[in-house]
Amino acid sequence: MKHTRRPVEYMVAEAKNMPSNVILPIVRLTVNRDGIQMVNITDKHVKSETVRFCVDAISYGVQDLVYTRVFSMIIVTDDTLDNGVPFECHSFVCESKDQARRITYALAACFQDYGKRVKADGKERAVRKFAIDLRTPEEQAAASDGETEA
Repeated sequence: MKHTRRPVEYMVAEAKNMPSNVILPIVRLTVNRDGIQMVNITDKHVKSETVRFCVDAISYGVQDLVYTRVFSMIIVTDDTLDNGVPFECHSFVCESKDQARRITYALAACFQDYGKRVKADGKERAVRKFAIDLRTPEEQAAASDGETEA
């Protein structure tokens, strides 16, 4: 939650300040055993590139505490970005808080499957930390007690 709070607040503020005639991009997220795929489906007549986030690059995914329809994930990059941070935050406004929750659970299952595959493979791999919070937004809020940076 620590690394998603500010980006989510920024995204919401930007969306609220957009002109009413501007439509936010509509994307389809697909969670599978290899990670998350995203494709822009705003204009059905334009074929968009699929963006893939491999499971070994996803640090964690979480349903936002304040905006419960928002799912966010932290992607660990191989190099440091221009701002000096080696990760990116991607946030998505879902159709419902239940949908955001289902994406979170699907990502948790993806992590579990990946862990089993890595264990069965037996090869040495670079260690990356994974964390996914499956508590309800209410449980997360109760546990945080002012922990956010906002």
